[in-house]
Amino acid sequence: QVQLVESGGGLVQPGGSLRLSCAASGSIFSIYAGWYRQAPGKQRELVVAIIRGGSTNYADSVKGRFTISRDNAKNTVYLQMNSLKPEDTAVYYCHGRLAEYDCWGQGTQVTVSS
Repeated sequence: QVQLVESGGGLVQPGGSLRLSCAASGSIFSIYAGWYRQAPGKQRELVVAIIRGGSTNYADSVKGRFTISRDNAKNTVYLQMNSLKPEDTAVYYCHGRLAEYDCWGQGTQVTVSS
């Protein structure tokens, strides 16, 4: 099965930046790729998605601060996060698709705190 490995999370001060990476062992991001996050006690939510033609959909809470990109040759999707806020604190999950199956990363913790 396809394996996804996330990296780039950590502790950052408000206003800081992080870049998350998600590398997959197969071509699961070519048609669709997304980032989700889940804060403690809250439901997992879609942060941003990108589809084949490059169209993107960002959650209102991150619009203008976060940017998704992908490198299909490397089977990797990225999330650049700028101007981070404490409310961005969550576990972030990358998401792709292989045929009819969802493929999820293991999650990486992002903590925004002074």
